[in-house]
Amino acid sequence: MNRIDESRPFIPVRIAVMTVSDTRTPKTDKSGPLLISMLKGAGHELAEHAVIVDDEKSIRKQVKKWIKAKDIDVVITTGGTGFTGRDVTPEAVRPLFEKEIDGFSVLFHMLSYQTVGTSTVQSRACGGLANGTMIFCIPGSPGACEDAWTGIFKFQLDNRHRPCSFIELMPRLTESKKKKAKAG
Repeated sequence: MNRIDESRPFIPVRIAVMTVSDTRTPKTDKSGPLLISMLKGAGHELAEHAVIVDDEKSIRKQVKKWIKAKDIDVVITTGGTGFTGRDVTPEAVRPLFEKEIDGFSVLFHMLSYQTVGTSTVQSRACGGLANGTMIFCIPGSPGACEDAWTGIFKFQLDNRHRPCSFIELMPRLTESKKKKAKAG
């Protein structure tokens, strides 16, 4: 099903990683470094890494900064996707989405179900587009990060993936903005 066309040259993507947590620090965070290791191992570039507390304004401010940056293609957040009082990542990030990537959440839950069973319903993983940047919010456990990377990102962030990948869409993500700018 997932097929990599080795005859095509690989195009690295610049990815920013955010760990959202009230209890983790850069020294105790396991999920952010795991994502960084996997993205670098796949040949992509780490654009930036941040550990941000579970605070809607702080999360949104950092994601806004990254989606404005010309040198960041993808933002992946880990943590804050549950439904306790402190879990606010979707609330912080969804208002920034111009379009939601509904299939990301569906596929993430399908993959997660194979690992954690019905506990996957406790995640509000989501994905969307803003200013030509792809943004994905996944749970904070290393297992969830591994599920998301090995089951989705590894393929969709590889331009050689067939029949298609997110990378092929990137040059066209801001088409309507360009048309409006020319018309205005």
